[in-house]
Amino acid sequence: MSVTTARAAAAPRPMTREEKRVIFASSLGTVFEWYDFYLYGSLAAIIGAQFFSAYPPATRDIFALLAFAAGFLVRPFGALVFGRLGDMVGRKYTFLITILIMGLSTFLVGILPSAAAIGILAPVILIALRLLQGLALGGEYGGAATYVAEHAPHGRRGFYTSWIQTTATLGLFLSLIVILVTRTLTGEEAFRDWGWRVPFLVSVLLLGISVWIRLQLSESPTFKRMKEEGTTSKAPLSEAFGHWGNMKVVLIALFGLVAGQGVVWYTGQFYALFFLQSILKVDGYTSNLLIAWSLVFGTLFFVFFGWLSDKIGRKPIILAGCLIAAASYFPLFNLITTYANPPLERAVQNVRVTVVADPGNCGSLFNPVGTRVYTQPCDVARDFLAKTGVKYGTAPGAPDSPVELKVNEQTVPFGPDFSKNAITALQDAGYPKAGANSEVVKMAHPFDIFRPQVAAVIGLLFILVLFVTMVYGPIAAALVELFPARIRYTSMSLPYHIGNGWFGGLLPATSFAMVAATGDIYFGLWYPIVIALMTFVIGLLFVPETKDRNIDHWH
Repeated sequence: MSVTTARAAAAPRPMTREEKRVIFASSLGTVFEWYDFYLYGSLAAIIGAQFFSAYPPATRDIFALLAFAAGFLVRPFGALVFGRLGDMVGRKYTFLITILIMGLSTFLVGILPSAAAIGILAPVILIALRLLQGLALGGEYGGAATYVAEHAPHGRRGFYTSWIQTTATLGLFLSLIVILVTRTLTGEEAFRDWGWRVPFLVSVLLLGISVWIRLQLSESPTFKRMKEEGTTSKAPLSEAFGHWGNMKVVLIALFGLVAGQGVVWYTGQFYALFFLQSILKVDGYTSNLLIAWSLVFGTLFFVFFGWLSDKIGRKPIILAGCLIAAASYFPLFNLITTYANPPLERAVQNVRVTVVADPGNCGSLFNPVGTRVYTQPCDVARDFLAKTGVKYGTAPGAPDSPVELKVNEQTVPFGPDFSKNAITALQDAGYPKAGANSEVVKMAHPFDIFRPQVAAVIGLLFILVLFVTMVYGPIAAALVELFPARIRYTSMSLPYHIGNGWFGGLLPATSFAMVAATGDIYFGLWYPIVIALMTFVIGLLFVPETKDRNIDHWH
């Protein structure tokens, strides 16, 4: 794959009115797609109760999370389907199709009868709609990024495409805000009963606006020229992945850029939220507001790092973000614990908790998709401790000896009242009582951000978001520039959605599984650290700098 360089291109010029419209229309539509996609994740517990009501509560949650994961898992297949379409038919029409699929699927979730009304059909239809959402999202990003980049003047592609990079964060932020407002207006009981449907139904209005705006756009100039000259690809999939020259670049893009970007992004937004709620036991209202404020303060840095990548290159910013994040995660998450839940930090440092059991009766707790049910006392005890946010170790017991929990010098035998007795022992030793400790960070209202404790937690979360903006701001421009125009949509979409949908999307569940398996509340951070360091090394060795490439070259 030959590449033309355009170092002598004209100096960067201001945006034209048409270019502003292209960025606005592409970004707005993509914001709404992410809004639709993340609504489900934010409301997974309520949705589980509505559509999987035939099962026990724990099983409901598992099925609801699996349906959420399904949307991530099919994203690469959406990239293949719609990437092929985008390289053959055009960028504009393809991402019109993706937004229609996403918007209608989301609206249908809002009117779908619950399992109490139509039985097994309810969860079956829900999962089908979730799969359609994932497929649509798989096709949306590559189209929007390619379309904007192909409109951008030389020397400003990083800046132009960085607006697309704000959309996932803005979509998450918008979904959180709509849910919080609806919850406040309806009340918690009504929200659980019917109010949860409102954010899904609102999406049809957003869909109408997005489609109307996108219909006003014309095809990208690069694709128009290819169409006129008859140089569009007739078989994008085989060209992109059947020839080693391009397939090698796909693999370099995946492992040398996107895998690290994906884990840094999901650690800074989703695992941070999970860590606050599930491990530090910060209430859901406060946790969501803390993340929302960190996004408010951090979002414009996507554009800053996109702009900066036009000056100094894509590669140094993305790889620096991966390296700094990997080096900082342990101290940052320790500090989040210090400020968000001081009693828990003291307990983790001062209380020795040990599960004593016959090693032969202890299995693996690695459970990234949350489907396993533990029956061995050793596994039940360790799983309980992990979900309670307790740091613990294990010690070998005599063969076939009963399982015991040692909390400092106190021993709790495993039995029918194990959970109750273990909580009592842990609280006596210093672990905080859930929901009843005034030292745990808590926000009284959305603008309660000036108290030192709240401000400190938001500041730490902002640093995590800053890492996200470093790796994510320039990534669209980098991916667009790596591939020739005739197979660009297909080639860039697949590594992006494997890196983000698989490496990133499965991160929260995988990291918690690592916490449960080891008893260390910080051990899950090794997952993003190792992947980010892998990307840094591979990217340093194999990823070329692309900011000066002429992306109109398609041979």
